[in-house]
Amino acid sequence: MSVEPPTTAPPRTAGDAGEPTLGPATAAAPSSLRTLRPLVLRLHFYAGVFVAPFLLVAAVTGLLYAGSFQAEKIVYAHELTVPVGDHKLPISQQVTAARKAHPEGTISAVRPSPEPDATTRVLLSGVKGVAADHTLAVFVDPYTDTVRGALEQYGSTGALPLRTWIDELHRDLHLGDTGRLYSEFAASWLWVITGGGLVLWFGRRRARRTVRGTTGRRRSLTLHGTVGVWAAGGLFFLSATGLTWSTYAGANIGDLRQALGQSTPSVTATVSTGHEGHASMAGMDMNGMDMGSHSGARSDVGLDAVLKTARAEGLSDPVEIVPPTDSSSAYVVRQIQRSWPEKQDSIAVDPATGKVTDVLRFSDYPVLAKLTRWGIDAHTGALFGLVNQIALAGLALALILLILWGYRMWWQRGRGSAFGRPIPRGAWRQVPVYVLVPCVGLVTAFGYYVPLLGIPLAGFLAVDILLGWITRRSTRHAHA
Repeated sequence: MSVEPPTTAPPRTAGDAGEPTLGPATAAAPSSLRTLRPLVLRLHFYAGVFVAPFLLVAAVTGLLYAGSFQAEKIVYAHELTVPVGDHKLPISQQVTAARKAHPEGTISAVRPSPEPDATTRVLLSGVKGVAADHTLAVFVDPYTDTVRGALEQYGSTGALPLRTWIDELHRDLHLGDTGRLYSEFAASWLWVITGGGLVLWFGRRRARRTVRGTTGRRRSLTLHGTVGVWAAGGLFFLSATGLTWSTYAGANIGDLRQALGQSTPSVTATVSTGHEGHASMAGMDMNGMDMGSHSGARSDVGLDAVLKTARAEGLSDPVEIVPPTDSSSAYVVRQIQRSWPEKQDSIAVDPATGKVTDVLRFSDYPVLAKLTRWGIDAHTGALFGLVNQIALAGLALALILLILWGYRMWWQRGRGSAFGRPIPRGAWRQVPVYVLVPCVGLVTAFGYYVPLLGIPLAGFLAVDILLGWITRRSTRHAHA
């Protein structure tokens, strides 16, 4: 984003020559926008200086994550792909092979082979050495039932160890819940810095926006601003979508969606209480099919019948079959395609009868639930596949350059005196009350719902006001 010179300009350097200023002549009849610009400049400058390190970490790790999808396909090619055969075996037979190789834990889900050359994943939970919120994915050749390996998996997108490690680095620096504050802090301030930069950039004279023939700070300023303008839309998007699943702002957004009746729905996975004798998949034999031979247990239609029912309901690949968790639960079959067009339909199937007990279509999701789903999938690079991932990599690289140019401008601004001279105080006093009061109210509201924006901003203002008061008091005493 671009940076304007301060209202009370410090001594100019060669790199500053020719930049427009807001001096006494223009202050005589100031417009609302013109009076806001020094304040926006000060906010943009200080937010950039202090928030940029967090944004830089987020950008670098985000750049790595953008490439992790393709890297995963290369690193785990043996587990993920198989030679195409003539006929895929029943899903129950593939599960049997997986359980013979890995009898530990319980089956939490099954993902049938979604492509001719893709393996089937049998997901096991409660496996020793695997994190509680992760599963062990057993990869089975759907044509020969050969087990091709087992890897730890995380999340609905099926991230394997490499992508999971990079994802956690980007999200929380491998520091758990405490580390998540860094990414929320960065996302909370990214839109503020981006918006401030846009205001400053479009407030500059067109003649000052050219790069050709410029040198020094002017050149850095123009490069910074030009790239910032082109990347602004994407940076706003990353900030907004990043906040939707953050710790504090994400919870507030979730509460707001719930109050508006816009929460993400889920299929009802309960069946009649007349199935008390029915056992869950956790207690099934290895093929996960017929429980009729178990004493006191009712028959189970099995995975093959459940998958056939799902196909009849229009649930095409890729799908995930989640087994019943207790005697009153149904099978849940849900589509898991996060690329465009999204496939997110789901059904519940009675284990005893094989009949569909509930259907949920993605087309019936509330508007905000759809937007949230699309936003998160685009943020993670899943929505538009490789094109999405290239765009994310471009945005991450742009943000890295903007930060480096921003710090370079700070250094260039201090040449001939002190390193990185700050922007002078007092800009807010030039803003008319009728403009300042609504702005304060708006910032307060945003600060409440986005606390890692509001709390640091309040702290900065408190410290800045205190330092200004101390400076004025010292100056008065010096002149007394």
